[in-house]
Amino acid sequence: MSGCSSTVNIDAAPDANNPACANVTVRLPSDVESMKKRVTGSQATGAWGDPAHILLRCGLAPVYASKLQCVSQGGVDWLIDDSKAPSYRFITFGRKPAAEVIVDSRVASGASVLDALAPSVQFLPATRTCR
Repeated sequence: MSGCSSTVNIDAAPDANNPACANVTVRLPSDVESMKKRVTGSQATGAWGDPAHILLRCGLAPVYASKLQCVSQGGVDWLIDDSKAPSYRFITFGRKPAAEVIVDSRVASGASVLDALAPSVQFLPATRTCR
């Protein structure tokens, strides 16, 4: 496929050099929702699809309180930001550092994506839960 070899540019999160993020990124799956993992240009990031329909960044400030809906998916608590639907932003809740996943819901199921990424994201230390 043309374009698959191009690098996806994602801004690194402020704490992207946190060792916990390295534990996440080395374990990211090669496929999510039948989309291949892409090369990204920043530390502690991941992208899948051509064009990239799923993005991950690790190294955000932890979230311990929010008015956003919080759900548990794949053993990880996630806040759901639907303010830019059909692009959904999922932010880990109670993990330090935090990670975010952005999913184009026209192409991929948010729940399936979170299930696929949770085994990697679980390496971020959990300090609180939604409930």
